Amino acid sequence: MAQIKLSNLRHSYRPDPRGDDDYALKKIDLTWEDGGAYALLGPSGCGKSTLLNIISGLLVPSEGRILFDDQDVTALPPARRNIAQVFQFPVIYDTMTVYDNLAFPLRNRGRDEDIVRQRVMAIAEMLEVSDMLNTRAANLSPDNKQKISMGRGLVREDVNVVMFDEPLTVIDPHLKWKLRSKLKELHQRVKATMIYVTHDQTEALTFADQVVVMQDGEVVQIGTPVDLFERHAHTFVGHFIGSPGMNVLPCDVRGGVAFFGDKELDLEGPLAKAGEGRAEVGIRPEFVSISGNGPGVPATVRKVSDVGRHKVVEAIAFDQRVHAILEGEAPNAGDAVTLEFKRSQTRLYMDGWLASTPGGGA
Repeated sequence: MAQIKLSNLRHSYRPDPRGDDDYALKKIDLTWEDGGAYALLGPSGCGKSTLLNIISGLLVPSEGRILFDDQDVTALPPARRNIAQVFQFPVIYDTMTVYDNLAFPLRNRGRDEDIVRQRVMAIAEMLEVSDMLNTRAANLSPDNKQKISMGRGLVREDVNVVMFDEPLTVIDPHLKWKLRSKLKELHQRVKATMIYVTHDQTEALTFADQVVVMQDGEVVQIGTPVDLFERHAHTFVGHFIGSPGMNVLPCDVRGGVAFFGDKELDLEGPLAKAGEGRAEVGIRPEFVSISGNGPGVPATVRKVSDVGRHKVVEAIAFDQRVHAILEGEAPNAGDAVTLEFKRSQTRLYMDGWLASTPGGGA
């Protein structure tokens, strides 16, 4: 296990990059502590896999360094980095038994057979596959094949980091929650440094202690699952986290006051800094309430969706779509209503980045 540090990292697939648009990865500075559980979260094409390949040694970055426990490994090949990797599709030998698949990484490194047996039995127990050890891998279900693939990554005790690259993509949805909870349990038991790459917010937020959210090759926020949900550093994070995502509404800022349409909005607090750029207000649907009339934002209900635990109301205000999540009674489509935004959760963003500061509003 190791602390992993990325210092001034940038990467371009072009031989002569001239600007940020030529870089698949913009400047990244990150430190992952020894034994932590981390996730790289973002949509396809955001740079997650490029970053994973750089950490594993499959790519040499255009700029910057990778350090494992302060040792510079930037130029080292994958074989010398002591990394275990679990891929989207299970990497196992179908003709081998489950036992031999789990034993292979250890036998390949010449470990004593007694140690091999101890480690295989321990990992098999953690994975709940002890009764399958004599079964050929070809006869396993897809979720059990991925369990064995995970086990092959965890069976070694000398790895610096275990990396998971979209490991549950091909697993049936009703089995994913079982493997997610099993992986979280495994991390708590083996205490290895783990990095989980995914585009699925549920996987990232349930597995990781710290989540790195990426967009267009750039890290836009790092934080705990609670941090990412409660205070978005960027409008992209608000869009990406939650269902539905944060309402992002265009506004005008005049004299430090934000106006949505002709309505003045009470922000969470003062602006962190004044500046030019695209001004938007962000408010999560959970913090939008609806009344029949009042001093808030006038709107018309467009649609009401009952999702079981609550209702999602879609309203139109000043030609903008606004979502609200309500428990209990909800208005009907076509109703004229008033939207009220919880002040402590109403934030200003400039060119996508958070620009307001907490001020103790209700």
